[in-house]
Amino acid sequence: MKNCGWCNLSEKDKQYQVYESTFWSVFLSDEQDYIGRCILVLKRHCGSMSELTDDEWEDLRKLICKVETCLKTVLGAILCNWSCLMNSFYKESEPNPHLHIHVRPRYDEPVTVNGRTYIDGEFGHHYAVKKFGKIPAKDREELFTRIKEWLNS
Repeated sequence: MKNCGWCNLSEKDKQYQVYESTFWSVFLSDEQDYIGRCILVLKRHCGSMSELTDDEWEDLRKLICKVETCLKTVLGAILCNWSCLMNSFYKESEPNPHLHIHVRPRYDEPVTVNGRTYIDGEFGHHYAVKKFGKIPAKDREELFTRIKEWLNS
């Protein structure tokens, strides 16, 4: 779709794609407010979960299992928070939602990346919506490599 950011990703936007299934693409999120945070994006333009085909649902189910297992295995996540909120699209004068799902891994122990320690200070509670999520580029690259290698092995 012409005026959809997810349908028209540039090669630069795609640089953090860690995995691709039949119907979904998985990206390491720009925001790393929860270390390992990823976004699952439906490859076709679709505005709502209720519009998914049976095949897209089945692929999503398998992908959720795969991504969650990866985050638990590679980074030590205890659980994952999954969300599909879509609210931002409706701030536009002409909303054009594209289905995507955020996964926020949660940790009861610190996570170390390149010698830096990251702590999930809200573990056991709802994730913080406006939490600061910038990490050094070197750490983001390391996360990208670890997650991509596991998902594609």
